[in-house]
Amino acid sequence: MDENTLSLIAIILLQGMSAFFAGSETALTAVSRPVMHQLEQDGSRRARLVNRLVDKRDRLIGSLLLGNNLVNILASSLATGALVGMFGDAGIAYATAGMTVIVVIFGEVLPKTYAIYHANRTALLVAAPVTGVVLVLTPFVRAIEAVVRGVFHLFGASYAASVSIEASMMELKGAIEVHAGEDEVKEERRMLRSILELGDVEVGQVMTHRKGVVTVDANLSGAQILEQVVGCPYSRVPLWKDDPDNIVGVVHAKDLLRAFRSLDGEVDKLDVAELASDPWFIPDSTTLLEQLQAFRARREHFALVVDEYGSLMGVVTLEDILEEIVGDIVDEHDVAVAGVRPQSDGSFIVDGSVTIRDLNREFEWRLPDDEASTIAGLILHEARQIPDVGQVFRFYGFRFEIAKRQRNQITSIRVTVPEGGGGATLQV
Repeated sequence: MDENTLSLIAIILLQGMSAFFAGSETALTAVSRPVMHQLEQDGSRRARLVNRLVDKRDRLIGSLLLGNNLVNILASSLATGALVGMFGDAGIAYATAGMTVIVVIFGEVLPKTYAIYHANRTALLVAAPVTGVVLVLTPFVRAIEAVVRGVFHLFGASYAASVSIEASMMELKGAIEVHAGEDEVKEERRMLRSILELGDVEVGQVMTHRKGVVTVDANLSGAQILEQVVGCPYSRVPLWKDDPDNIVGVVHAKDLLRAFRSLDGEVDKLDVAELASDPWFIPDSTTLLEQLQAFRARREHFALVVDEYGSLMGVVTLEDILEEIVGDIVDEHDVAVAGVRPQSDGSFIVDGSVTIRDLNREFEWRLPDDEASTIAGLILHEARQIPDVGQVFRFYGFRFEIAKRQRNQITSIRVTVPEGGGGATLQV
């Protein structure tokens, strides 16, 4: 076997090693950390190796780059020597052109393209050999790391930065939104997004407004109170005295029925005030995450929401918070209120009291809810006026037509979502 044949075989082997280093680098940097973590929890040894390699990313990259450059330089040198022997000085140009094509196509583009589309599978396959490469090249990589640290220090740059909680949360939200076009995981994506937003949403945005809260006058007779509590669709009812804002307790329907049974039907002997539990007031600025933790700590499911002046705004329950995660939970006693009615032309007739969060979650819209909690409130905020029936507004890519108005309250809106989206400009 002559010298040129040996050089050709060596170049082919070196290019195979170059492809291995390039593909391994791409796979191990693009690998899904959550998937590898779960596989390791399930007992995968290769996934554990992948996680160990990624944990020391700087050493991993240094070893792969060092190995890749060594084999590419050696392959180029062999090709140049062989072609110079065959063609003289012109062999340098031939070797440069030929090795450039070979290295780019077979040593970089092909392996990296495959690895980027099969990152997890490739990472598991190369984990063991790459671990060996890193162990062998560790002394050289450490020397390179010392030089790199010195260069960073010379220019006042940070060598390594810690990951903040905000960055981690942004990464989680971004990972969820990556799959926004996949209908198969629509419900899961909606729930995950809601969980991550619990710390940003205040109870004032999800509570039942005082207009929809059933309360009972504590001055009524026991029979009247029993009739009203049993007749309403809720199990817990606030009691007020003298003034509807003066909540003095919360009575549970089960406690009333239990006391009624113990009195052998003598309703007038019911002492509702004694049966009622103390009211629990919370500010409307409390976040859902804080309130969820408070519900768990106090082992209660019901709280009264007040504003900064102490006035009653509404009530929030554990079910309200759970519905923010899993969607509406409707039982046989709930009052069915559709709120949103799709039309044949693709538009929606929406009650003004429907919350923006419910619309965003149901239809994956991106209407802002920072300044208003309901769709009617958003229109009032953007229009800066009380609109008339038939008036049309366009903002955030949507078309809003006022369908009904009761006094100064918008009660029904026709919402049209244009195909082209839109900006935040307002047109009347």
